[in-house]
Amino acid sequence: MSNRGAEDDEQDLTRKQRREQARTQRKALEEEQAASAKRRARLTQLGIVVVVVIAAVVVILIATGGGGSSKDQAKSGSKAANENVTTVSNLIGGIPQSGNTLGDPNAPVTLKYFGDLECPICREFTLGAFPEIVQKWVRTGKVKVEYHSMETATREPEVFKTQQIAAYAAGKQNLGWYFIELFYHEQGEEDSGYVTESYLQNLAQQVPGLDLSTWTADRSDPELANEVEADKQTANNEGFTGTPSFLLGKTGGKLEKVTELSTADLQEASALFDPKIESLLKS
Repeated sequence: MSNRGAEDDEQDLTRKQRREQARTQRKALEEEQAASAKRRARLTQLGIVVVVVIAAVVVILIATGGGGSSKDQAKSGSKAANENVTTVSNLIGGIPQSGNTLGDPNAPVTLKYFGDLECPICREFTLGAFPEIVQKWVRTGKVKVEYHSMETATREPEVFKTQQIAAYAAGKQNLGWYFIELFYHEQGEEDSGYVTESYLQNLAQQVPGLDLSTWTADRSDPELANEVEADKQTANNEGFTGTPSFLLGKTGGKLEKVTELSTADLQEASALFDPKIESLLKS
């Protein structure tokens, strides 16, 4: 074969190789484009799913009142607020009240309940075991319950003082226990700063029969601030370290400290009090 023929064959082979290489490159590019399109489709589908999930979460949060608090306050006059008022009225309606005392003033046994209105354990006790105590012992005239303040869960001393004075001011109209019970029923998320003037005003508007102008004026009564301070001194003297805490005994006599309740004890609280009350009534 001549040199010229050999050169032509080599050029033909090189052109063929280039065509094959070009086809391979095009095929690889087409496969990459197809794969990229599939990835974009998957990402789009995933994005749609994420959007749907987010939308569902937003709908749930709106339906449940938002994510800021699991126990948002009911607006006065709303269905939820009216239901709370009905629940509280069914519990304590018709029972004598005087200041911070619930029950017959001549009841033979006195139970002093030390609590913080923002304390979640107090809420569990008040909404859990306390109604049984009220129905069995308070409504029957055998026990009277005095509410006393003790700062534990509320982080700001001034807020604690303000909210407790608001409750005691309602007590000057013999409606203090309505305010206390409604506060616990509408207690917000701990440490969320939910107790504002608006919150307290809204509670006051829910208390049946409360004269708001009188209540507002009574909140400035220095005797109520003195009462909060006296509660603090009593709790310190008794060595209480948490809420709820209790003193129980014959009315007019020495009251004994009742074991402080933990969350696990709350459902058995009535069983804890029953034998003690029965013993006092027999003595």
